[in-house]
Amino acid sequence: MTKPAAARRHLPSSPFKPPVTRPPKQFATGDRVTHDEYGLGRVIRIEEGIAVLVDFGSLQVRIMSPYSKLAKL
Repeated sequence: MTKPAAARRHLPSSPFKPPVTRPPKQFATGDRVTHDEYGLGRVIRIEEGIAVLVDFGSLQVRIMSPYSKLAKL
């Protein structure tokens, strides 16, 4: 049997840099955004920490956090 992978902790004496944790993406109503699948759009509603609703012109899509395919312009 194998043990489940646990998160490794960084030791201060380690010669390697600790992994970088990026802050979560923040969006505001009215922000222009681009999505890998849907293209250009505008944020029309925000559900804090859960999702954003984006209007892409012909359709509105609710995009769930962590917004990996969504970028602010």
